[in-house]
Amino acid sequence: MKRLVLVIAVLTVSLLLLGQVELVFWTAPNPLQEEFWKETVDQWHQENPDIRIKWSTIPAAASSEEAILIAIASNQAPDICTNIMSGFAAQLIGAGQLVPLETFPDFWDLVDTREMREIIEGWKFDGSYYVFPIYSNPMMMWWRKDLLESVGFDRAPRTYSEVYEFSKAYSHGLERFGMQVIMGRNWWDRWFDFITYYYAASGGKPYLDVERGRATFDDEYGLEVAKFIDTMFREKWTAADLGANPFYMGVIGGTIMGPWEINWAKTQFPDIYNNIIVAPPPVPDSYPEDAPINTFADTKGLVMFAHSPHKEEAWEFIKWVYSNIENDKRWVEITNMPPARGDLGTHAIFSSFMAEDPVFAEYAKYIPYAIPPALTEQYVDVQDMMTQYLVEPLMYGRATPENALSNAATRIRRILW
Repeated sequence: MKRLVLVIAVLTVSLLLLGQVELVFWTAPNPLQEEFWKETVDQWHQENPDIRIKWSTIPAAASSEEAILIAIASNQAPDICTNIMSGFAAQLIGAGQLVPLETFPDFWDLVDTREMREIIEGWKFDGSYYVFPIYSNPMMMWWRKDLLESVGFDRAPRTYSEVYEFSKAYSHGLERFGMQVIMGRNWWDRWFDFITYYYAASGGKPYLDVERGRATFDDEYGLEVAKFIDTMFREKWTAADLGANPFYMGVIGGTIMGPWEINWAKTQFPDIYNNIIVAPPPVPDSYPEDAPINTFADTKGLVMFAHSPHKEEAWEFIKWVYSNIENDKRWVEITNMPPARGDLGTHAIFSSFMAEDPVFAEYAKYIPYAIPPALTEQYVDVQDMMTQYLVEPLMYGRATPENALSNAATRIRRILW
């Protein structure tokens, strides 16, 4: 009798499992994000026992992108995956690997639930939306309030002229400089300097025309940015090598930072953290006083792979996660990264968090004005050209702003064409 009961139980479980859908879901290999997703997937299973989520982090490899490409080549890619940046998304789209999410009838309802209409436009590729933005990290200036006040400034510099004024007063030989202007020589550093400055100067204008295969940053706005970089180096108000932790050491008065710096700064330099003024990137003197200032968004999103046999179920999971604002609140509390919501700075559910951390609150205000990078498969080559033919010639005085800008744009057009 006991054996019969056991057989019946096993058969019942087997039948139940046969009726289940299993979705393979990968997320970023980041401890804080793992904490968020473990709780989220557990909650989903409690409410949706018929759709199982086989969740794991993206497998170890040289990069997440490499791991995903290997999985695709071996027919082992997930149904859904997070941690997708724009350039990699363009590669996957070009290879026909992603599902255009607007094909689901309630896609725009979900977008509107998170007030993401403006945000998601930055992810449009050839008229479709293949990536659902998860978080958006606006790049903002951090200024040392004490150092500003030491030379008579009672607020953060807003324009290039104000940066020059502060830099002239604060800079001293090889010991002190106005601000860090160039973030490094790696291709990705261009997101956090030239592209950030260009978005600010141009009111959010694209720096590439991907569809026509053209660089567009060699215009009046790009020239303003190039002249700004050139002036800061020629006047020795910045430098290529500023040493370790120059902002915290007082070597510079200002630098560009992402919100991921918040937790580290709080613990390592609490006195300085409490003395920070957060402001948008500097703009040309002619920039309208009352106009919002755009900046670069370090942003990643979620995609659904075209090979998935369970697209409707995958969409139900995505919709379940991102239609519940409590999940975004928990994301903020765990990761300290701003979710890609247009109402992050205004919705009451986030108000206590904003009140406790005014630095984070400033980032939240700029999410609607933070623009992701161009969706191009050639993002590495494009930004290598920016480094080699635009930024480095300006740093070392090897070209005029006009010539450096024109040379870099010409070479990038050849890549895109």
